Amino acid sequence: MTDQLRHYINHWNLARDGEPFKSYSGLLQPVLYNGVACMLKITRREKDKAGNALMAWWNGAGAAPVLRHDENALLMERAAGGRSLSEMAKNGYDDETSRIICTVAGQLHAHLGPYPQFLAPLEVRFKALSSAAKQQGGIFKNCNEVAGRLLAKPEDIVVLHGDIHHDNILDFGQKGWLAIDPKGLLGERGFDYANMFCNPDHATATKPDRLMRQVRIVSAAAEIEPIRLLQWIAAWAGLSAAWAIEDGEDPATAMSIAELAVTNLNIM
Repeated sequence: MTDQLRHYINHWNLARDGEPFKSYSGLLQPVLYNGVACMLKITRREKDKAGNALMAWWNGAGAAPVLRHDENALLMERAAGGRSLSEMAKNGYDDETSRIICTVAGQLHAHLGPYPQFLAPLEVRFKALSSAAKQQGGIFKNCNEVAGRLLAKPEDIVVLHGDIHHDNILDFGQKGWLAIDPKGLLGERGFDYANMFCNPDHATATKPDRLMRQVRIVSAAAEIEPIRLLQWIAAWAGLSAAWAIEDGEDPATAMSIAELAVTNLNIM
């Protein structure tokens, strides 16, 4: 057990309820807190601290309820349900999962009150795409041009989750589907609907005719014009591919979606 983990278990009077494990954004430990099944998350990276604070700001409205938090750690209720949006989408319920994601995103975006001071402007996320456009051109240049137009004239500014996809929305049983692992951004709400088109896996995302069918479904559910949504998909997919290349990962899925989105934009 790490010193940090031991500190929070003692400080917040928690009981371990499983083995700790690591994710890309932190160290996670299943625990019990006053008899409630929870997840303790200790951040590993400075940039993830804003996400923890944003979870607390949402206060359970579309996101997992937060019971305790400080600058470095978050104690949230643990998902009690057994359903998975990824598995549902891969097994014949792709349309239904997209509508569920739209509902959760809408709940998050509807949260009112003074915006938290720690939010980062959306445009700072697109530096990698701008660099890829200059270095590689091609589809990255196309996506960067689309992103530039969107960011120059944003619409419907809200507090963004920043990384909404099938595995960041969990089944909380009677409380419904709730989000985890936000990034803490401020920008146009359309951005939050784009990532689902690159998920839940390559086979599902790149099925013939899937992109435009889901554009119609998400456009209706989220009340976003199809062409505006398709623009955000192109911008996001290009950005995602640029990140993948920077991290030495496979950009194939994001590249495929970027190509499809730009092609469809050119014929609309």
